[in-house]
Amino acid sequence: METRNVSIRGVLFDFSGTLFRLKPDESWLDGAGDDLAVAEVAELVAKLIAPAGPSTNLPPELRDDWERRDLDPVAHRTAYITAMRASGMEIRPGMTERLYERFMTPESWFPYPDTVSALRAVRDAGLPVAVVSNIAWDIRPTFELHGAADLVDEYVLSFEEGAVKPDPRLFTIACERIGIRPADALMIGDSEEADGGAVAVGSRFEHVPGLDPSERPDALVKALAKRGVLV
Repeated sequence: METRNVSIRGVLFDFSGTLFRLKPDESWLDGAGDDLAVAEVAELVAKLIAPAGPSTNLPPELRDDWERRDLDPVAHRTAYITAMRASGMEIRPGMTERLYERFMTPESWFPYPDTVSALRAVRDAGLPVAVVSNIAWDIRPTFELHGAADLVDEYVLSFEEGAVKPDPRLFTIACERIGIRPADALMIGDSEEADGGAVAVGSRFEHVPGLDPSERPDALVKALAKRGVLV
């Protein structure tokens, strides 16, 4: 594809709710019988990964862990396991820990219908790509699993950089690493607060809803087309 909007020289993408979505399935409940349906697990997980998250389910002494969850893997584990137990996931001893581990595995994350095609279209247009994510673990294996690793030039992850979106440092770092000015970047993400922070450094921003994939088949491609990145 050709580039229509020459002022955009690189694209930044969020990860969760933008390029990939967590998808619990039957394997998450191995050994748990019928005590909790997959649909119920999916609903609880959706609440846990929502922008507001489960902070209201945490005791006061763990609020600091919640605030630091995307900077410190240990704080992330502590805060989430506590919140998961409070949400009713501890069906049997050790179940919450097992569910948390599944939460982190590449096999539990699935690309949106147009994720690979959107990334490939940007690459074909000759534009570099960075993934900018508030997250506490390495997501590179997820891209490798789904054959998209070669379509991303840089990963700027909060736990590696010591900052979380909307901190402008993350967007600036991403642009520096892919060799463009922030003013020449387009950020695409599902959080207007976190991802929209790119506007503070002069980048353009397009919001895509973090919906079920069936409700959002081509939001990424449409966002790129709206900004004139792709023909």
